[in-house]
Amino acid sequence: MELEPLILSRRIGQRPNLVKIVDNICWLFFDKALRMGVGLFVGVWIARYLGPEQFGLLSFATAFIGLFGAIAALGLQGIVVRDIVRNPDSARETLGTAAVLQLFRGLVAYLFILVAIAYLRPDDPLARTIVAILALMMLLKASDIAEFWFESQVQSKYTVWVRNGVFLVFAAIQVGLILQQAPLIAFVWAMLAEVVLVALILLIVMGWRGPALRRLRVSVERGVTLLRDSWPLILSAIAVTVYMKIDQLMLGQMIGDEAVGIYSATVRISEVWYFIPIAIVASVFPAILEAKKRSETQYYARLQSLYDLMVIISVSVAVPMTFLATPMIGLLFGVPYIDAGPISGIHIWGGVFVSMGLARGKWLLAENLQYMGYWYVAFGMVTNVIGNYLLIPHFGITGAASMTVISQAMAALLAPAFFKRTRFSSVMLARSLNIANSILRLRQTFNSNSGI
Repeated sequence: MELEPLILSRRIGQRPNLVKIVDNICWLFFDKALRMGVGLFVGVWIARYLGPEQFGLLSFATAFIGLFGAIAALGLQGIVVRDIVRNPDSARETLGTAAVLQLFRGLVAYLFILVAIAYLRPDDPLARTIVAILALMMLLKASDIAEFWFESQVQSKYTVWVRNGVFLVFAAIQVGLILQQAPLIAFVWAMLAEVVLVALILLIVMGWRGPALRRLRVSVERGVTLLRDSWPLILSAIAVTVYMKIDQLMLGQMIGDEAVGIYSATVRISEVWYFIPIAIVASVFPAILEAKKRSETQYYARLQSLYDLMVIISVSVAVPMTFLATPMIGLLFGVPYIDAGPISGIHIWGGVFVSMGLARGKWLLAENLQYMGYWYVAFGMVTNVIGNYLLIPHFGITGAASMTVISQAMAALLAPAFFKRTRFSSVMLARSLNIANSILRLRQTFNSNSGI
């Protein structure tokens, strides 16, 4: 089953690699669009039902666990996908070793989470309970190898089927909880149950369409190689998570859970479209790797096309949302969340730099320069933490949103320019900010035989 539109299929039908990429992107779009539509509807209903304070506590717990998720993930996704594409014969060993590494790190992350929340919220048993339950997701990180496999094969449709099937079931369960006026803790258990079921089914499907679990192999030597290649990505992922989530945690600790609830409404609106750059970058990455084998000229042309596309899409979203955010928040979340509207109009511009960072991250991976990404993100992280510490006491939620955008711009454009080996990537990304030229280059690329 192919999802690309018929008119587009006819246009690119003679380019099989592009057809495969577009079909994969369409599946990822379908996945995220469905989750965006249903998830936004159910998420907004939950937010209205719980109110800013309880919704803020749930958001605080989710953000807190997210800080440790990078430890459990090990930064392995891009590394595993890259290695499977480069050496398909070693796929079983790569997947098996990655699973063991993620299982061990998930356990370590879970223990760290329990200790940290006990320190931060010693007098809040509800917060500690919620975090302890949701943190069990860390123990399921080993199942991510199924997603890595399907991404390496450009077959994300299987991941889409599983995630959306389970998602729809639990969306209905959450609606039922609202109608039954269930307590907050019931929604927490439902969130955990959804992740557990997705993990189990994905592993089963991988065994059906790819390497079976019993045939996976574990190698100490392979584990050392994976850790050596991924440690910069681990540090980078931790830094990314900190500067993406620290605003919610600092708001919760410095102002209160209600502020987190209002800010979370902002984030839901301004980040709801992030599936678009994520899907495009994930689907195009294998083609970029193949281009690198053939021609440096074609390789960098494809990279520039990807950068151009990221900027065009993100600016096209940010401009209208700057003006529509307030009425949209009022319509969806209601009067208690109306203060989130102007904040979302600021926060939405961070998406431009997030998209840039996603695209450049793949270039770093292709060049085996992933360790450089840590320095960029660390720069953004430090900027965000210091900025939040200075601005939140005076400007509250507005200060947090502003510092998120500033820190993302620092990490995407300014930090790489300080290093000789990656300065050119900043030049390419800055070139994409000229929207008119980006559109022209993309049009020329699409009409040629050298495009993505």
